[in-house]
Amino acid sequence: MEYFIIAIAAMTLIFLVRVNLPAEVARRALPILLFAFVLRLVLHVMVMRSGVIEYGGDNLTYEGIAREIVRLWEREGFKFVTSEDISDISSVTFPCQVFAIVIYLCGGPASLACTAVVALLACALCIVIFRFARFVGADDRAALILLAVTAFMPAFLLHTSDTYKDGFNAFLVVASIGLGVSIARRFDLRRLLMLLPMLWALWYVRPYMVAMCVVPLLLCLIGVKGGFSLRRFAFAAILMCAVFASGGLSGLAPTAAIQKQFENGHSQATIRANASGGSGVVFEDGGDPWSDLDSKLVYTLLSPFPWTEGSLALQLGKVDAFIWYFLLYSAARGARRLWLNDRRILVILLLFIVPATIAYATTMANIGLIFRQRMPIIMITSLLSAVAWTRNPRDKGHSTTVLAGSQSTGQIAEQSIRSHAETGRV
Repeated sequence: MEYFIIAIAAMTLIFLVRVNLPAEVARRALPILLFAFVLRLVLHVMVMRSGVIEYGGDNLTYEGIAREIVRLWEREGFKFVTSEDISDISSVTFPCQVFAIVIYLCGGPASLACTAVVALLACALCIVIFRFARFVGADDRAALILLAVTAFMPAFLLHTSDTYKDGFNAFLVVASIGLGVSIARRFDLRRLLMLLPMLWALWYVRPYMVAMCVVPLLLCLIGVKGGFSLRRFAFAAILMCAVFASGGLSGLAPTAAIQKQFENGHSQATIRANASGGSGVVFEDGGDPWSDLDSKLVYTLLSPFPWTEGSLALQLGKVDAFIWYFLLYSAARGARRLWLNDRRILVILLLFIVPATIAYATTMANIGLIFRQRMPIIMITSLLSAVAWTRNPRDKGHSTTVLAGSQSTGQIAEQSIRSHAETGRV
């Protein structure tokens, strides 16, 4: 049964590529994604579970919780298991539920089949990245390069080669922001209905990431079709302050849960525990999470540094960091181009990138941990890199919407005419 699930996952990947990508792009992307899928399964067997590198622990914990869910199902019947049923499940409810379904179908431990599901999700994220990049203005060539880079980014590859929750988190964050940008361009009830279950699932993966997505999504929903508006930007900032600082909202269960997570992340006990590992970092901040913020931001964005000593996994992380440096440089160029061409999209992306980076910086205590946590930030930022790599900016008029079908011929023609008119003015 385990191999049958792997085969189903591979066939599902082929279906997703053919349905969601243009024919010419699908022909080139399919070998890349199939290789990425198989490579994750090989790494799972040859590296992650063989003891070649000393890394992990969370993956085994999640599998243990999934097996406990299966036992609970056998006793009480199928239901959505929460922390009221199993206290340890907390913020990994959704991934563990998925793993439990796979284990139940296989009739016992099935780490390879669970990894196949995670690998499928990782490849699906690459498809979302391609479509998202096309939507923000990248051409096919640049978007396909970004798809390949994303598929083989060392950190993303490592954490989607086993039963970690990071692949779930990255997929749900990027897809949610992508749908929000699509709604900002043209409201569609279907996209909104797709967005809601994604945010629900994200809540049961990393609740605080829902808070990170709220502001850009609210800006998308209030409508920015008229272009960049300082008033809308200010309104979104006020909403963000209301969500995190309003005493009136603190009594609500979702807001209270998010605040509890942030308080736990900022607690000295948590920071000391995270810093006690081999890649721990201690800042002289006197216990104030906002003190020495500049140094924390540097570590959050740029570590591990070339001179950092540590385990083999940390040394391999430097490869990921070097790729990220190049993406960051390209993103700065892409942001400049997007500021000139489509400020509203740039603002939406920055409303996720900047607050998420600052939030993680205030809890920075371990290079290995931030190596995992910043993956969604890297992926959203890399969309700007694809804009910088675009050779034909006008090609963005033919871009497809994220996860929601393509534009009509009339809309494409209208955008093309507008693009030529703008070029004439320049």
